[in-house]
Amino acid sequence: MTQELRLGVNIDHVATVRNARGGTVPDPVRAAIVAQEAGADGITAHLREDRRHIGDADIEALMEALTVPLNFEMAATDEMQQIALRHKPHAVCIVPEKREERTTEGGLEVAREENRLAHYIAPLREAGSRVSIFIAADPRQIDAAHRIGAEVIELHTGAYCDAFAEGDLLTRDAELAKLTDMASYAHSLGLEVHAGHGLTYGCVSPIAALPEVKELNIGHFLIGEAIFRGLPDAMAEMRRLMDVARTL
Repeated sequence: MTQELRLGVNIDHVATVRNARGGTVPDPVRAAIVAQEAGADGITAHLREDRRHIGDADIEALMEALTVPLNFEMAATDEMQQIALRHKPHAVCIVPEKREERTTEGGLEVAREENRLAHYIAPLREAGSRVSIFIAADPRQIDAAHRIGAEVIELHTGAYCDAFAEGDLLTRDAELAKLTDMASYAHSLGLEVHAGHGLTYGCVSPIAALPEVKELNIGHFLIGEAIFRGLPDAMAEMRRLMDVARTL
């Protein structure tokens, strides 16, 4: 499998900077349009319960402005389900959410909430949104995601990226092995496989090289790089690394 790997750009942290001071700048919708024009295959936005970055008005504006797919990240709450059903984004990614966390700390616990999540995602699928589940590289969670009717899983790459950044080679290699095995396993079940969380120029290549992975969703690092080099250039380098890894 050597098909082109898609790049989804998460624009949450443009809104984080805006909200740090209040007002309207920088505008995450403008960032999404810039990313779209620079070749992003999709835009990801996480509407949290506490609205710490992306707000309701941002989702409204993104739905109107984008011509590429919107991947709407959300917790499995009644409020978020109603918002998703109203907007009917291309994709809905169900993620775990804790108010006290700075960012998503791990994958969703699907196996323990299988019945509830099966009923939760059914109307989202009926409304035409592709349902993705953000999970750890764990066969129990993959099996459960498959049973509840998810079409896509997104593998949480955070532990691998953290080990890479810390120079912990044993943990890095062990986490990469789990991601490799679970990408293959999920693909064998007919699930589309995405990956994301913490990916940088330094650690993206081994993940991009996994043949079963069809999409990477990257946000914080690209927004950080954009401060220094601009978002199109930051994306171009990430795309180059992804393409090189895909063809090796």
